[in-house]
Amino acid sequence: MGMFLKDPAARLDYAVDWSADFLNGATIVASDWDVEPPGIAIGGATATATRTGATFDGGTAGTVYRVVNRITLSDGRRDDRALVVRVEAR
Repeated sequence: MGMFLKDPAARLDYAVDWSADFLNGATIVASDWDVEPPGIAIGGATATATRTGATFDGGTAGTVYRVVNRITLSDGRRDDRALVVRVEAR
């Protein structure tokens, strides 16, 4: 995934589409989000059978964050996708 730009005052929705061949008939049964370093608040997390999403709020200008979405599938497999978010005053 590429780098996303976010203003510190912005409250934006981000999503991960897991529906590519990876799922092989399985569905998402759990989704968690983590941020490193701390600073962006994650809220409004959603998950469907093939897609996850969350609202990112805040952050410090000049900081690059790694936001990881961890899922568990109905067949027990697990995987992560990382989003890189750079916060800049715009």
